[in-house]
Amino acid sequence: MTSETDNAGSFRAADAIVAEIERRITTGQLEHGTPLPSERLLIEEFGTSRTVVREAITALSSRGLIECKPRFRPIVRQIGYENVIDATGPVVRRLLGEPGGVRNLYEARVFMERTLARDAATSASKDDIARLKAALAANHEAIDDSRRFYQADIAFHRVLYLIPRNPVFPAVHEGFVSWLAPQWEKMPRSLERNRQNCIAHEAIYNAILERDPDAAEAAIIAHLDDAWSFVKATFGD
Repeated sequence: MTSETDNAGSFRAADAIVAEIERRITTGQLEHGTPLPSERLLIEEFGTSRTVVREAITALSSRGLIECKPRFRPIVRQIGYENVIDATGPVVRRLLGEPGGVRNLYEARVFMERTLARDAATSASKDDIARLKAALAANHEAIDDSRRFYQADIAFHRVLYLIPRNPVFPAVHEGFVSWLAPQWEKMPRSLERNRQNCIAHEAIYNAILERDPDAAEAAIIAHLDDAWSFVKATFGD
């Protein structure tokens, strides 16, 4: 039987490997998208056991520093805010399973997007407006294809997260999309619903174009509240 002392020693050895691999990723010695050295090479380099190396790989994966897939070598991930979102994903998904979990996350999204809409109305550049207009046009073009419209819908909202030029916001958007995707996939779709969402997006765009933060905030709140009332029964919240 393994003693608690042995286990502690194993974790300390794994921590040393994690620290060194993290240093190599941070300095670019291990580049984004490249495979991590094989378990055999890591065992030889660090003079440790396969168990310790696998503990280190698990820890690196939980921190979002590598991506693990069955039967493939782990892939190095670029360090960024996306890593934080990925690392918190399992916790968020667990919370989504609790009563009111989806509703709580959705309300957090509404809180963020109403602020982003106000900010866009006052600070969006000409390029930002053009990007939002192009996203709206893509919405119109995809109305007759619900699968395409779902992606165009995501892309329209993503523009709002890009306008402040803060890398935290796009990462949070990716988190919302990832965490809510399993729920959204259950959502009934229809061409009429696509049209209604497109009209709502157009109201948001026009308010931003007219530099009216109150109207922009009101338009996005109305849009997201309407969306929630339509799909809440699907989520069981």
